[in-house]
Amino acid sequence: MDAKNLIAEGRSYLGIEFGSTRIKGVVIDGDGNVLATGGHGWENRLENGIWTYTLDDIWGGLADCYSDLLKDIKDKYGIVPTKFASIGFSAMMHGYLAFDKNEKLLVPFRTWRNTITEQAAAALTKELGFNIPQRWSIAHLYQAILNKEDHVKDIAFVTTLAGYVHYVMTGKKVLGVGDASGMFPIDSATKDYDKGMMEKFDSLIAPNGFSWKLADVLPKSLSAGEDAGTLTEEGAKKLDVSGNLQAGIPLCPPEGDAGTGMVATNSVGLRTGNTSAGTSVFAMVVLEKALSKVYEQIDMVTTPDGAAVAMVHCNNCTSEINAWVNLFKEFGELMGNKADMNELFTKLYSVALNGDPDCGGLLSYNYVSGEPVTGFDKGAPLFVRTAESKFTLGNVMRMHLYSALAALKSGLDILINEEGVKVDKMYGHGGYFKTKGVGQSIAAAAIHAPVSVMETAGEGGPWGMAILASFADNRNDGENLEDFLNRRIFANAKGSTVEPVPEEEKGFDDFMKTYMEGLKIERAAVEVLL
Repeated sequence: MDAKNLIAEGRSYLGIEFGSTRIKGVVIDGDGNVLATGGHGWENRLENGIWTYTLDDIWGGLADCYSDLLKDIKDKYGIVPTKFASIGFSAMMHGYLAFDKNEKLLVPFRTWRNTITEQAAAALTKELGFNIPQRWSIAHLYQAILNKEDHVKDIAFVTTLAGYVHYVMTGKKVLGVGDASGMFPIDSATKDYDKGMMEKFDSLIAPNGFSWKLADVLPKSLSAGEDAGTLTEEGAKKLDVSGNLQAGIPLCPPEGDAGTGMVATNSVGLRTGNTSAGTSVFAMVVLEKALSKVYEQIDMVTTPDGAAVAMVHCNNCTSEINAWVNLFKEFGELMGNKADMNELFTKLYSVALNGDPDCGGLLSYNYVSGEPVTGFDKGAPLFVRTAESKFTLGNVMRMHLYSALAALKSGLDILINEEGVKVDKMYGHGGYFKTKGVGQSIAAAAIHAPVSVMETAGEGGPWGMAILASFADNRNDGENLEDFLNRRIFANAKGSTVEPVPEEEKGFDDFMKTYMEGLKIERAAVEVLL
């Protein structure tokens, strides 16, 4: 069936993901082929010391994204869709959205980017014997309790951004297990919240006398493919303000951007991994066995079907690169040259390959915000060199590309060197990998493993979410997610693989020695400037 009829008959699949800087929608057929896309740019804001988005940001952004998607469908096919076979919503993981029994948001949305829960994260990690990062929902909840915030007693429901959007769309308080694993630890055997740890948490907060227990306020955990409700009339109107979208469309479990990244890169099987590099960066490896101990630099999450995953997540990645590219853009315009941004990024990324493997002695920290992996709750972007450093454009750009992955590498080195974790396949996706071969070669040097980028990787999370919507509708009886992806989506996938080059591996390792020692300089910058 051609794309036009597929969309017109409601047999296509819609995935929408709320990223840090862009809300993007993708429509696919049952085999994962992209039929249409739409998007909306947005930015988080710092209000009263909290990184947040307002509810108006969320719903206005979603409506604009869907409207842009409708325009693409209209331009390509001359039709207006009224239904889809299935829909899925995903978003950046973690954070804190707390509501009372009347569905009133009790405090502004606290996003993953906030580093304000250090006390709670440390206490919970010790109490539960499980690494609880600052950005996790449970850390935000417990920090609010420790802060004696008045709203906590009124909580009826705590969820993530994806869980909130899904709830408004369907009335169902559910969450995909991958996203749920960023709220509270998951038992991979049951694919549900760890009961023993929930009991420990309830005992911990019992002296406060709240009327709720943790199980009362968390969304229900669902595995990929399970029934997650249908689109309500209210939900349809919020998504499609033009009023053409029909209610009753099935929705798959909402997921986090980590889970959709795994799906988009076909890395949900054992010993597979992926690196997602954009505003933030994380790398994940599906484990064969549990780690020997708790590491504060490593998060334990799950695939969308509940398998254990070790993840290193860093708050900062490409924001500082973007700032420097914009500086070069300003210089070009000053000289009378108006550069195309895509061309400018491509040329500046590519010139990094001309730099020295160790960046010529240049050093930078891309800490636009705090970086818990290296022990910072605040950050100050920093560029340092000596008089003897080789201050060339190639080295400057290579340094920034190294710096974007350096905190991540410090965590991955624990997995690879101390835990002996094996990775057969590592896939890259996100803006960092957009310029062919550049991000791949640097990531391969950092990870000491081949890095592949598939042609579909540019679609990223929303494409992965649309695939999860397709999985809910198209899988064979008893078929798991990994087998479905291999059979239906990636059987003929095209891409490129870059092997690590020994000289570049050594160069990155040398850069890392200076980077780790130089954290003292970053610490001083934070203390003086902030």
